Parts: sequence; C-alpha cells; structure tokens
Amino acid sequence: MAKECKWIPKEPADPAKVGRLATELGIDSVLAELLVKRGVETFDEARRFFRPSLDALHDPFLMKDMDAAVERLHKAISGGEKILVYGDYDVDGTTAVALVYSFIQRFTDKVDFYIPDRYDEGYGVSYKGIDWAADGGFSLIITLDCGIKAVDKVEYARSKGVEVIICDHHLPGEALPAAAAVLDPKREDCSYPFDDLSGCGVGFKLVHAYSIKYGISFDTLIPLLDLLVVSISSDLVTMVGENRILAHFGLKQLNENPCKGLAAMINLSNLEPGHISIDDIVFKIGPRINAAGRMESGRLAVELLKATDEKAAMRIGTKINENNNDRKNIDREITQEALEMVQSGRCLAHENVTIVYNPKWSKGVVGIVASRLVEAYYKPTVVLTKSNGFVTGSARSVAGFDLYEAIENCADLLENFGGHVYAAGLTLKEENVPEFARRMDGFIAGKITAEMLIPIVEVDAKLDFAQITPKFSRILKQFQPFGPGNNNPIFMTENVYDAGSGRKVGAGGAHLKLDLIQESQPYHQIPSIAFNMADYYDYIREGNPIDVCYAIVENYYRGNSSIQLRIRDMREREDIL
Repeated sequence: MAKECKWIPKEPADPAKVGRLATELGIDSVLAELLVKRGVETFDEARRFFRPSLDALHDPFLMKDMDAAVERLHKAISGGEKILVYGDYDVDGTTAVALVYSFIQRFTDKVDFYIPDRYDEGYGVSYKGIDWAADGGFSLIITLDCGIKAVDKVEYARSKGVEVIICDHHLPGEALPAAAAVLDPKREDCSYPFDDLSGCGVGFKLVHAYSIKYGISFDTLIPLLDLLVVSISSDLVTMVGENRILAHFGLKQLNENPCKGLAAMINLSNLEPGHISIDDIVFKIGPRINAAGRMESGRLAVELLKATDEKAAMRIGTKINENNNDRKNIDREITQEALEMVQSGRCLAHENVTIVYNPKWSKGVVGIVASRLVEAYYKPTVVLTKSNGFVTGSARSVAGFDLYEAIENCADLLENFGGHVYAAGLTLKEENVPEFARRMDGFIAGKITAEMLIPIVEVDAKLDFAQITPKFSRILKQFQPFGPGNNNPIFMTENVYDAGSGRKVGAGGAHLKLDLIQESQPYHQIPSIAFNMADYYDYIREGNPIDVCYAIVENYYRGNSSIQLRIRDMREREDIL
C-alpha cells in the first residue's frame, strides 16, 4: 500500500464574509468559501476573477530596463543587425525562444535561435553559444529563461563585440550582468507589480512593450499566447495575477486556433481539440516538448513550435513523440534500478535523504527519476549520474524542506549547482561523492522533522455528493485555469463505496476505475478514477466503505463530457476512530 497521507483541513474563511458572498452571488457556501480564501470577497471582485481581461495586464514598461531593451532591439532590427534568440532546452526556454523568434521574424530575416545542448553545454548561457554567435556575425543575443547569473559570460560576449538583452525570471546573484538590458521581475530594484512570470512570460512582456512603442496592434500578439500558456503550465509558476489572465487567454487560443506545432502535439497526444486543459499541458504536451531536449536536442522543440507548415510540424512532432516514448522507457528502467538499489541497500544514503548513483544512467531523465523516488519513499532525494567527466544530478524535496539550503551547505564539494527550495541540479567530482552523501545525510538529519516525512493532502472542504450539482460543477469550472496559488480544490467525502462496477485499469492494472456512492445518498453515483491505488481493490470490491479526498474534473471522451472525481487519497473506514 502507498505511504499513508495525512489529511489536513485548510483554515476556514471568515463565516460572515462567506455568508455575504454566497448570498450576493447566489452560490453554494462551499464555493463562496473557496472564493474568499482566494481573496475574492465582493461581487465586483468575483466578476474580475471569473471574467479575466487582457486590459488588466500591467504596463510592460514598469519593468526595470524595458526602455533600454526595446531601444536596443529596435536598433538591431532597423539597422539590419543579426539577432540570436537564445534559450534553455526545457519547455519554458523553448516556448520563449519560439515566441520571441516568431515575433522578431515579422520585421527582419536576420534572426536565428540557439538552444544549448543539455549534455555538452549544460544549462544557461554557454561560452560555446557565445562563440557560435560571434563567429556567425551576430551582434545581439536575447537570452530567455536564463542569463541572470551569467556575469562572466556576458562580459565574454562583450569582448567579442556581442551585446546581450537578458530576459529571465530566476533569482539574481549579488551582481547583475553588464548587459544592454536585464529584464527580470525578481531584480531587487525592479518595481514591476507581478514577479512570478515564467521565462516565456518575460519574453512576452518584451514583445508587448516593443508593440506599444512602435504602434503594433495587441491583437497580433494573441496568436502567441498558446505558447505562453504551455510555458506557464509546465514551469509551475503561480496561477494568479497576470499568469492567470495570460493562461486563460492562452488556453482559449490553444483550443480555438493553436499554432501548427502545438496542433501536432495535441494530435499526437490523443487529446480532443477544443477541450485542452492545464492538466493536458502538464501531463501530455509539456513532457513531449521536454523530451526533445532530454533525448536529442531542444532545437527540435523550437523547430516544432515555430513551424508554419502543417506537414513539417507533424513530421517534427512525430520525431519528438518518439523521443518521448524513448524517454518513458529509459525513465521506467532507471526508476526500477534506483528502487532496487534502495531496497538492497546499495544506495549512498537512505536514512534521511535518498541518494543513488550510477554513472551509466541518462542525464536527461535523472530529474524525473528523483521525483519518482520521492513518491516512493517521501524523503529528499538526489539522483546522480556521470557526464563529461563529472558526476551530475538532480535533487527533489518534500513539502516544507529546503533542499537547496542542504546542497548549498556542500558548496565546497561542488563544481556548480543551482535551483530552488524543492528542485535543484548539481555537478561534482567523482571523488567527492561519498563525502557529499555523508554531509547531506547529516545536514538533513538536523533539519528535517518527522512531520515533513509524511505526505500531506490539504482538504479545502467537506462535501456530500448531493452538493455536486451541474450548477456547482459549472461554477467550479470557472475557477480555472488551475495551478499553484489557484489549485483545483480538494474535497473530502466520508463513508462512500463502489456501486459494484469497480475495476483495475491502466498498465499492469495500477489504477482503479470506480463508480462511487455515498451511503446516505445511494442514488447519487459518481464516476471516479484513482491513480496508483490498486492496492485498495480487494477491500473495495468486498463492499467496504471508504473516505475519499478528490478533485472534481471534467472528463471528455469521444465527444461526451461528464463529471469525474480524481481521487487524491482514500482510507478505510475502519481506520477512523
């Protein structure tokens, strides 16, 4: 059985505010409470929440250095300079490059793009990339989703006669690069009102500002929003403020008129056009785009996303889909090897942190494997392999524990590292690996608590199935797009059982397909899916009652739409005191 989760009810909202809003809007008090918890307390605020408007986007010129960036870009375009659009090999980087490249290409044909090789160059701006630009006669590089810490690289570019505009969303270091412009809402001296844009979002603000300055209609930017919603969803930035507005209209574009490359991805992912959700991007489209950089080259992803010919897009998309299938196979094999390592005690550490190392593993999937190990053991995890003579790897954490701090504590053993609280990458010499594992285990032992090692499900509200009416579902749907900061609410219902049609589904029968009935309302039956919970099958099949926590989702299949519960966790009733 999966590691037991702790269910924690969220703090209730002010009952007076909830009652007032429920009356004003004529909605269920549960929905009113969800709104109040999101800072929505009045009819007008609810209207703005449910009806996002592009007019509510912030002026891009509020971002520090935007004037300089627009001026330098215009100088390059009008002067016939060669411009290189440079981005990371992940979804955020490749969508950003495709977006900015496609925009600039409207005004000049002297533009190209560059994606560093994950294995040869690694993350961010590389000397090899700068040399390639200088040798090719490029005088301006626009970096996207990277560059904020590239102080030495930008200096090197300047020495080669190449200027740089940086568009990034990561935290800056102590010193900023001496670039022509540094666009990053996380700069301490930047007063831009929203600081959690994706890398592609910062690129969009640049082309938006350029359009304002040079009288280009905003309507011409709307076709780029499908790329932006793929970035926002995949990079897991908060789905609030500007991101929620941009994602709302990006989803509209993705469903009504996607670019040729994303249309190919929708087709190859077996998704239903016109009904694409954020989850579809996160679990189907994003991983496929990522697979190009993991298995072959991120350049393929940009070629796909900027394609204007349907046949070309389908040809490239098919190749990327094959990359993704290869990635899944390798990821599955390595995950199995890593699990066996831990079970047999052949890992470098497992008491407080899971650390596994195999020099033959593919660098492109170690981050995915680390996430799988966190799911299995729910401990901070580091998965290491070897690349270009160094040991390199990815780290993933559990809720509430700052893994970046633990890695930073080992900085003297590392060649380089980067990331944030819950996910990081690192590189070190092989001889330092045993000491790194020992020190990580010791540091984490002194910081992590027993509570942090128990998975948590935060429950928004308790529901009876009778409350899940068509009106309730219709209003809940308008809370979308969901994401961090505006998650799909998790509800709990007690004392439910399967109607008798429950069955195992999926590869190896790992999942459960159920039709759930609440004991107090035996005629209200709701289709449900429980991923990776087949361990409960025998107990449920015997007619035993369970408590469930779940999200309410809309399920499309062959043109038909239905409400489905996506079970997050379940527990046997006899476990409840």
